[in-house]
Amino acid sequence: MAAPVLSDIEIQRALGQLPGWSRRTNVISKTFNLPTFPAGIAFIRRIADAAEAAQHHPDIDIRYTKITVALSTHDSGGLTQKDIDLAKAIEGMQSA
Repeated sequence: MAAPVLSDIEIQRALGQLPGWSRRTNVISKTFNLPTFPAGIAFIRRIADAAEAAQHHPDIDIRYTKITVALSTHDSGGLTQKDIDLAKAIEGMQSA
């Protein structure tokens, strides 16, 4: 069963608690700058573990030390609490 899509107000409120994340239509994304390429890869591994545990997988773009993460719940056709929850989890992984 698909997760319910969040309203525009719910999304705005959630983004207010997620510094650097922005919304483009049905996607929220953020670019992270890591100090080295290996640090970026380690960051992606932490994201992958959390995404797998949540059964919710982001789009990830790797550009040397810049990692862009994009979240959307495709089977719901928009942004859901799954996206917000994973974005919050990713925020806590930056310095791990």
